[in-house]
Amino acid sequence: MKCQICGTNMTLMTAHIPFKTSQTGIVIIKDLPVIQCESCSHYLLEDSVMKRVEEILGNVDTNAELEVIKYAA
Repeated sequence: MKCQICGTNMTLMTAHIPFKTSQTGIVIIKDLPVIQCESCSHYLLEDSVMKRVEEILGNVDTNAELEVIKYAA
């Protein structure tokens, strides 16, 4: 697969990705499987991964400013 931004090859890897969950809250999901560009770091999430991310984010502590969660399929 080629990157939509720069045209470089994209590869399957894991990454630590932050998600803003509220005005002051951030959740970092560790070891998230992504398809990432080898050059510009643009990434894509597969539909099944995004569905799991939505489930994870739906269960976070809304009062926490920062939460770090390890991805588990």
